[in-house]
Amino acid sequence: MDKVDTIIIGAGAVGLAVAAQLSKYQENVLIIDKNAVFGEETSSRNSEVIHAGIYYPQNSYKAKLCVAGKEALYDYCRQRHIPFNPLGKLIVAQNADEEAYLQQLLDNANANGVSDLRWQSRKELVQHSPELSASAALLSPSTGILDVHAYMQSLLAEAEQHGAFFVARTRMLSAQPNDNGFMVTLDSQGEITRLQCRYLINCAGLHSEQVARSIEGLPGHHIPPLHWCRGHYFSYSGKSPFQQLIYPVPEANTVGLGIHATLDMGGQLKFGPDSQYIDELDYQVDPQLKEKFCRAIKRYFPRLDPDRLQPAYSGIRPKLQGPGESFKDFELQDESTHDLPGLIQLFGIESPGITASLAIASQVREKLALG
Repeated sequence: MDKVDTIIIGAGAVGLAVAAQLSKYQENVLIIDKNAVFGEETSSRNSEVIHAGIYYPQNSYKAKLCVAGKEALYDYCRQRHIPFNPLGKLIVAQNADEEAYLQQLLDNANANGVSDLRWQSRKELVQHSPELSASAALLSPSTGILDVHAYMQSLLAEAEQHGAFFVARTRMLSAQPNDNGFMVTLDSQGEITRLQCRYLINCAGLHSEQVARSIEGLPGHHIPPLHWCRGHYFSYSGKSPFQQLIYPVPEANTVGLGIHATLDMGGQLKFGPDSQYIDELDYQVDPQLKEKFCRAIKRYFPRLDPDRLQPAYSGIRPKLQGPGESFKDFELQDESTHDLPGLIQLFGIESPGITASLAIASQVREKLALG
């Protein structure tokens, strides 16, 4: 085959969601990934949380696509029997200043269309979560967790059922625009192949900037610099003292939402992530981070047993927001941005990327005027 309708670069949750949608309208959709299997990077190294859309600025892509994506994701999990649990989340305050922040968060959530948050008093928290230390909290009942691997498996199966095909261990070397789309040069385990495609979708996550720089004719000022930000996780052995996710109020001038407590589908409790900007992809977890984690966790879980806390794994996020910078939204670029018909580029797809993945895929389909 020397011609396809669409080439999607990157087989993480977002790339696979795009493939599942586009394959309903196109006969030949090719998904490539440089790794041996799908979803090996950011999509498999995260908290597996279905986010509600509480924190993001009103009318931002992150807010709109998270809220729409959450509903679509819950429906998808139900329809395709993907393990999930809408167990809820508590955002906890420790003092009056943090309670004032919770009120601002409540107002912001309402502006984003998240209207189900409920205020929890200290008395209510003691009744339901006696191990939790907090002066008050917001309960988000529509926050949940899912089996992300099963979700990605389902997306790929759906795409393949509609005729799409996935090729692993394959990199895009270059793409040259022409009258019919793009001539794309691929390296598949040392074998060089050239394919013509009408549409080219950059869903390469951590490598989306590098992929963009290999597209001829794409102006450099349309390629935003990515900042790799590593987050570490520690697991907590034994029975979890919490039945819901626990998020602290984020500290001022920090990246991310703070070291929170999450559960996986097997009931395993873990804490994380923290945030550390890095220059090279490295997934090591330094055991010396344990002291920092203990300090942060004990603010809301004072009876933490440090002996039960062990290094688990880390994930790396492709952030547009650099150190010390303010909020940066997702970037979804199309022809109106860069004047290259048929090229869609997704930059900075970090949290809440998995929650938003089906909504992002719908945006891509709409930008290509399919369906």
